[in-house]
Parts: sequence; structure tokens; C-alpha cells
Amino acid sequence: MRMYDLIVKKRNGNALSQEEINFMIEGYTNGQIPDYQMSAMMMAIYFQGMDKDETLALTMAMMNSGETLDLSDINGIKVDKHSTGGVGDKTSLALAPMVAACGVPVAKMSGRGLGHTGGTIDKLESFEGFCTSIETKQFKNQVNSIGIAIMGQTANLAPADKKLYALRDVTATVDNMSLIASSIMSKKLAAGADAIVLDVKTGSGAFMKKEEDAFALAKEMVDIGNGAGKNTVGIVTNMDEPLGYAVGNALEVIEAIETLKGNGPKDFTKLCLTLGSYMLVKGKKADTLEEAENMLKYAISSGKALDKLAEFVEAQGGNKEWVYDTSHFKQAEFVEEISSPTDGYVSQIICDEIGICSLILGGGRETKESIIDLSVGLILHKKIGDKVKKGESLATMYGNDKGKMETARGRFLKAYSFSKEQIEKPLLIKGIVGE
Repeated sequence: MRMYDLIVKKRNGNALSQEEINFMIEGYTNGQIPDYQMSAMMMAIYFQGMDKDETLALTMAMMNSGETLDLSDINGIKVDKHSTGGVGDKTSLALAPMVAACGVPVAKMSGRGLGHTGGTIDKLESFEGFCTSIETKQFKNQVNSIGIAIMGQTANLAPADKKLYALRDVTATVDNMSLIASSIMSKKLAAGADAIVLDVKTGSGAFMKKEEDAFALAKEMVDIGNGAGKNTVGIVTNMDEPLGYAVGNALEVIEAIETLKGNGPKDFTKLCLTLGSYMLVKGKKADTLEEAENMLKYAISSGKALDKLAEFVEAQGGNKEWVYDTSHFKQAEFVEEISSPTDGYVSQIICDEIGICSLILGGGRETKESIIDLSVGLILHKKIGDKVKKGESLATMYGNDKGKMETARGRFLKAYSFSKEQIEKPLLIKGIVGE
């Protein structure tokens, strides 16, 4: 088998076999196939596409290129949740304790952020002493004992995907649905869950700006998950404005804690209840979505979900008292209001620009080496459809550098548009794929 022949085959629009894809991925991972040949293959795939069988074979080959996590010795059905990411997306912080409090084990691998804001791992490190660098044995034991553990991704998880993504990034071949779906799902499948709930974002703050693209990506990923024997569903959700009101690491953690106390923003609470309901049904703890939602609501109202978060934080080296008293979190030196320049209604928010404001303040990474300032960010007061008066606060900005705050302020105001007429609030749940 020769890589040259496979490039010609795909260039001419023919499907690659599972054996050919395995040969290609194995050879590229171990260095036998050079970058220039794989670049040619990626471009051929970009233009010719891949069918359902090819996409599954590519995903499985990337999954098997390194370590896979065996969670079979964890009791119960393990259900994982994956979000394609967005601004203010702190969902795992509230969702995981809610689901674990209802008896479905949450054994989750999460990553750090690169770009807008921190990832789940960064946000959890807002808790002093919290450790995500835990051994696999401790990870599994913790899930069996308290029902929840979140660890950072191991370095050897789907190494083929890391190599391929770096190559695609510099050869203009990122935006292909099969390549995007296989990249995400290779890591999810390697993480060992029995069932997967996907939160696929769409809108100005999402990777998939167009709704039809988000549905197409959700379908690709659901097909891969089910093809790999994992019970998978995709929920397409709105990211035309930040999720909840908090954008920034510690600020988002505090908002997640408030949600577990029953005081969360309506959109964020609804998303947690929707994703959590599917997780409980997939985990065989509820027969219907309605029953599952009632269980989750009780976990919040009874305080069990909040206590589960405290138990989880303590198990991984953090101070659980911070869960019950959020004044312990590191606070920014400067707090300023961003005032509305006009009367009217908020008609549009360029959502990714709000994420960039947090990045400017120090809440995200411009490079992998960047050190995140966990205390900075924004609390929004007005979102799409809300009435606003001139001079009224659109958001509170938290920062430790006056110059950065001034830059972020200008960018924030450009991200907001206003109208004389009231705009309908955007629909949070756009649709379900795979049910």
C-alpha cells in the first residue's frame, strides 16, 4: 500500500477503505508518512469529502492512535457531555454535579481554553488547590466513591488528531465537516464513555456560525457515535449571545454555583436541565425526559447538587467552603460599569467579540503559553430583547489593568447594536439530532 495511490484515489473522488485509512493514520502518526503527503490528502478530502463509513473509519483510526480510557470498572452507565464551545459556556461546572447527584456517574476529561476564555480545567482551578492532574486509578476510584471526577486530557489521547489538526490549521483544511467531526469524536470515544450527549453551538459566538452547518455537524458526530456503539444524541443550541451573564473564569464558576443554589440565569438553567435530562435517560436513571428534568430540579432544590459540587471540589484538593461562600474567590482590583450610549432595545450582540473582551482583560489565552488571570471578565446586565436607557449599565467589567479595560470597553460597545423596536429573544434550543 502506498500513500501516493491513496491520494490519487481520494483526489478522483473515490472512497477510502477502512484498511487504507488505518494505514494512512498509523503511518502519519509514527512519522513514516511525511507532512507534504498528508497535506495533499487533507486537501483532497476537503474538496471531495468523505462518506459516513470513511468518517467513522477515520475517527476510529485516530481514537486508536494512542491511549484509550477503559471505564468498565466504574459502576453504572457512563454518560459524557461535549460542547463545541462558546462564550460564557460554564455548563460542565453545574451540569456534572446535577447529574452525579441523580445517580449517573460523571467521568469526564476536559481541556484548557485557547482563545476567548478559559476551558473547564482553567475554570475549576479558580478553586484554590484544585487539581486536575490526577492518575487514572484515582480518577476511577473517585467516580465509584462520589460519582464524579474531572481530569485534564492525557498527552497521549488521540495523538493522530493533534498532529492532523496542527497540519490542517496551516494548510487551510480545517473547515471540512468530516474532519471536524472526526477530530472531536476521536477524543470523546477515547475517553471511554458508554453514551454521549453533544451540545453543538450555533451563532456569532460559535465555531459553526450558520444553523444549517451546526445541524450538519451534529448529524456527522451522532452518526459517528452511534456507529462506534455509543448511544449518542446532539442538541443544537444558540450562541448568538453569551450563555448566562458571566464571562470570565472565576465569575463563571460563581454563576454556576448560584445556578446550583437555584438562582441561575434562565437560559443557562434551561440548558443544564435539557442536557442533564438526556444524560439521565441515556444513563437509565429516568424513563422520560420529563421525569429526568424533575429529578434534576429536585437535586437543585434539595441542595444535593450543590453538596455534590462541594464533595467533588474537596476530593480533588480544593476548599469546599468556597462552594458555600463565593467571596473567597480571587477578585479583580478594578470594577467599572459599561454604560449604554442610547435608549432602545438590544437588537444584536456580536457574541465572539464579548469573548475577545474577556481575552483582552486577561481571561483567555492568545498562545498556549499565556497565563490566565482567573479574576477578570464581565457580568452582562442586558441581552438581546432587553430594554435599555441611555447611561444604564450594559455590563460590569472586572480587570487588573486600566489600559486593558479601556481597550475592552471600546470593543464591547462595538459588539452591541440597538433598535427602537423590541426584538424577540432568541430561541435557546434549536433542535435535537439523533432521537
